[in-house]
Amino acid sequence: MATKKNQTPVGQMIQRCHKWRQKRKQYIDQARQTSDEIERERLLQAAEHYCRIANEEQIKIDSLRDPKDKNAAVEEITENTENSDSGDTSEEEEIGFPDFITNLK
Repeated sequence: MATKKNQTPVGQMIQRCHKWRQKRKQYIDQARQTSDEIERERLLQAAEHYCRIANEEQIKIDSLRDPKDKNAAVEEITENTENSDSGDTSEEEEIGFPDFITNLK
């Protein structure tokens, strides 16, 4: 395991992104389990905050990567998508919105 002293700035950015995504998932899971609508909304807003932070950091990471690395990553993702089973779902597809958000009138 590499120490922070030996890591590249991009590696540190990736770790932060991962940490924020985990935090977002934690808040979404908590929101699913709570019955209080106000607390659920607060948790979902916190999750959205971490999502924005992670997306901004991902944009920075992508801008720092070498174009060759980007092309290789895109090809790898394309190959993995073509080879994956249709039963696999991404994290975004699993989340969904609670009733109080989807039933706004």
